[in-house]
Amino acid sequence: MVFADLFFLFAFLPAFIICYMAGVLIDRWLAHDHASIPTSNTVKNLVLIVFSLIFYAWGEPVYVFLMLLSVLMNYIVGRAMDNATRWRKLALGVGVACNLGVLGVFKYAGFFAEQVNALGLPCAIPNIALPIGISFYTFQSLSYLVDVYRRESPAQRSYWGLLLYISMFPQLIAGPIVRYDTVVNEIHKRTITSDDVAQGITRFMLGLAKKVIIANQLSEIAKQFLDSGNGDLTTTGAWLGILAFTFQIYYDFSGYSDMAIGIGRCMGFRFNENFNHPYCCSSITDFWRRWHMSLGSFFRDYVYIPMGGNRRHQWFNLLTVWFLTGMWHGASWNFILWGLYFGVILMIEKYTLLRWGIPAFIMHIYSLILVVLGWAIFYFVDMNAMGRFFMVAFGNAKEFTNIITETAVMNNFWLWIVAIVFAMPVRKWADTLCQNMMGGEGSAFYRFTVMSARIVFSIVVLIVSTALLVGATNNAFLYTRF
Repeated sequence: MVFADLFFLFAFLPAFIICYMAGVLIDRWLAHDHASIPTSNTVKNLVLIVFSLIFYAWGEPVYVFLMLLSVLMNYIVGRAMDNATRWRKLALGVGVACNLGVLGVFKYAGFFAEQVNALGLPCAIPNIALPIGISFYTFQSLSYLVDVYRRESPAQRSYWGLLLYISMFPQLIAGPIVRYDTVVNEIHKRTITSDDVAQGITRFMLGLAKKVIIANQLSEIAKQFLDSGNGDLTTTGAWLGILAFTFQIYYDFSGYSDMAIGIGRCMGFRFNENFNHPYCCSSITDFWRRWHMSLGSFFRDYVYIPMGGNRRHQWFNLLTVWFLTGMWHGASWNFILWGLYFGVILMIEKYTLLRWGIPAFIMHIYSLILVVLGWAIFYFVDMNAMGRFFMVAFGNAKEFTNIITETAVMNNFWLWIVAIVFAMPVRKWADTLCQNMMGGEGSAFYRFTVMSARIVFSIVVLIVSTALLVGATNNAFLYTRF
């Protein structure tokens, strides 16, 4: 099940809202009439767990049991570290090994078996389906264990509390990667205001618009040019296709993050931001401070800094992190190449371009070109297809352009304009302008205008998205496969 789906929007989500609100009322009654009840979130947390398991089981029910066992193992290890003084490091090692072992078997066993066969050594290739979201919930489990080991967060005393953290459906299958220390206090004690609900709904609708109205349409253009086998692809067609994918993956992934953050906000959870207008970057270093921020902070805090960070062997630490970043995205050579590509660029930038005082406009153009080329590496799992694409993109094509490319531009002119404009912080600019014109954030006129705009925006997005989703065949989120 995905968020941008008619069943989710008009069946699952309404059912969840009704049950969750009932849980809120029951919790209030329990807290008021039974002083011995230790928490006021018991019933609504149970509702959230049940619906999260249903959400995950919708596509592949068997892997729910894998997640439940994973949570049990992490719960036992966390409690062991919390209680022990002598064997804490051993417990951490066991927990990390188990988490990475499960991820390795399900995500990388087939890839490594293929490499062994390629070396001429016979090796059976396991046919194991990849559980949806396993990379995300494995990293959240690792976050929990390390935070408990470092004494930065207390071990979760309740198995159900840890299950809630790991399985929470808003961010379960495609992030953002929610660090345990950011939500530990909200698991058993959180409040919801009317402003939380209003901002959460608006944020969800913004994500829905990004996914359905923009990303899904761009995906058709990307597929038209990039999945044709490159035989009749023109040079301009190659660039148009990869530009479409460049915008598609941003609106697809940031749209999912917006929806996850919005749903979480409506329940009183404040997930960290995952994107900050990355295509407005001033360097590749700046791009990776803005793109998939939860993954970047995870590798920084749990891999890069413990390895020595900037203090020693910086180049080795940097390349290791980016090798792992590529591997995290998929068991394929193109992802490894993609990770190392950015690792090398970041290392070169650190010692050259960022010290030379190059004008910001030139750095921005340079960054966008390298990012687009990086997405070409990311897109093509088939290395031969990748090679043909780059040959065509840099001039080795039958034609430079043709009527098909020109039609794809003109027929989707407004889609391109919208994709470019809303990749910039338009919402922030508009809000600042409104505040200046209407007497500031505290004025009644400003608050009324914002409320009205949110209602109109949400209704329009829901109507347009529903119309586009009827009969839609290309609607999966890109990052659910990672």
